[in-house]
Amino acid sequence: MMQSRTHTCGELRLADAGKQVKIVGWMENVREVGSNFAFVVLRDFYGTTQVVIETEDMMAAIHGLNKESTISVEGVVRERSSKNPKLPTGEIEVVPSKIEVLGRCRHNSLPFEINRSREADETMRLKHRYLDLRNPAVKNNIILRCNVVSALRQGMTEQGFLEITTPILTASSPEGARDYLVPARKHPGKFYALPQAPQQFKQLLMTSGFDRYFQIAPCFRDEDARGDRSPGEFYQLDMEMAFATQDDVFSVIETVFPPIFAKYGIYNVASSAPFRRIPFNEALEVYGSDKPDLRIDLTVQDVTDELHSCGFGPFEGQTVKAIVVSDCKLARKAIDKVCTEVEVQSGNKAYWFKVDEQGEIVGGIAKFAAPLKEQLTAKLGLTPGCLVGLTAGKKLVAQKTAGVLRNKLGLACPEHMDTERYEFCWIVDFPMYEIGEESGELEFCHNPFSMPSGGMETLLKVERGEIDALDITADQYDLVCNGVELSSGAVRNHDPDIMIKAFELVRLGEEDVKAKFPAMYNAFTYGAPPHAGIAPGVDRMVMLLAGEASIREIIPFPMNKNAQDIMMDAPSAVTQKQLDELHIAVVNVEE
Repeated sequence: MMQSRTHTCGELRLADAGKQVKIVGWMENVREVGSNFAFVVLRDFYGTTQVVIETEDMMAAIHGLNKESTISVEGVVRERSSKNPKLPTGEIEVVPSKIEVLGRCRHNSLPFEINRSREADETMRLKHRYLDLRNPAVKNNIILRCNVVSALRQGMTEQGFLEITTPILTASSPEGARDYLVPARKHPGKFYALPQAPQQFKQLLMTSGFDRYFQIAPCFRDEDARGDRSPGEFYQLDMEMAFATQDDVFSVIETVFPPIFAKYGIYNVASSAPFRRIPFNEALEVYGSDKPDLRIDLTVQDVTDELHSCGFGPFEGQTVKAIVVSDCKLARKAIDKVCTEVEVQSGNKAYWFKVDEQGEIVGGIAKFAAPLKEQLTAKLGLTPGCLVGLTAGKKLVAQKTAGVLRNKLGLACPEHMDTERYEFCWIVDFPMYEIGEESGELEFCHNPFSMPSGGMETLLKVERGEIDALDITADQYDLVCNGVELSSGAVRNHDPDIMIKAFELVRLGEEDVKAKFPAMYNAFTYGAPPHAGIAPGVDRMVMLLAGEASIREIIPFPMNKNAQDIMMDAPSAVTQKQLDELHIAVVNVEE
């Protein structure tokens, strides 16, 4: 028994009839039937209970109270004459003998109806998030998050990992996104950085002799929001293993994740171990994405030889990709809508033609494709009723646009997409380097701490001119589920000599490495074990499990798309005294 109540609002059943009870909660609804008769729905964290007002005194106790006021109700449980089978407490009601107001709602109208808050404007929801969270549907996502985090901790502990927390105030490090900087009051002109990830610390733990580390790590990146990424901060299941290979990491994830997805996911089917492994280049070529949604049975095929000189301007001299949708029921208007959505998302156009019931090529760019009917049929296996979606451009552009088209076609054609399942895969053999879009020079493609496949010998081959740096793959991998990248990981570069050689290719010498990563470099010179790790995103994982389209639905107090907490009014201005203490001057920049 809890001190303030005998039962929760989701606890009472028919077997409790006749009991004297005390329940507390929010007045969700009041329906007055007469001068001394009313029905009150009382809600707490656990559920709702109907309270029936039948006396003048009790009516006076609730008269004038606004909805969402908190009250205490003492009374007797009795069987309801009109039962509600949809509610766990639908067979009983409480007849009160005492009602006490605990917290009065001083607003005659609410910003939105609590139980329909998800229909409200997002800005209003975030401003009044404490009200939004009273909605059971919203609350249940946060409960799910708590349960998933607990299950992750249990799973990792059972695998022999130790939970170790790493610093929040640390040094700025080139992790690929902008840092959040914190001025150091005692060190004028210097700044701490909030960690984009505990990358260096977890590798240092491996060099310190800890064999298996994990934490539910807060990470901070000053980047723009999108549906599956929250601006500002996020959480990841950060882990690292000493004396480990890629297969060791895969084994842990494939042991821990399936039971959690089976227990907490909204779908009943999930991939079992071992998850499928797809090389990066194959993923782009076959699915048009390095995070393919394997629930879609469509694949991308190359028709450059057949169509690049067909006379259609956008295909001339370009790579051309095709996606065949068999027995397609989409009308022209629906196909055009898909193509429009592809252009909006990718910035590149998609094209199409169909094969009619007589086997003739019609619609879209049929004028250019029809003369090549025999070649296209042989290459694509065309059959009556199929739709062929097409993309073109430089190879990577054509691939990625085809990936967007594949996803859109999968959603538009339910017979080609099994939405009611979780499909995992590993993307492996990522390129170590790429040409930077802004710099035009060689840069690390993803994680600079990854071990190049083949180690030092591969880097020396580049130095000798035997291979191109762009051909180097890294012992790096991504975990993907239903087209969502859950995490990146890698076998780490633990050898100082290999590290220096890898950085030399991006124009950073030994002194640069020592300056940028002093602790890690020095630690590795004292004998570092081979180690590997990964960091699945907790927020994205819960989003998938809950079946939500926006990551903000599973975060207790999310920021808006502009990285603002409009409930707390953050970021906000600070006093001149605070700025002076931190030796900071704010400069107004004219836009």
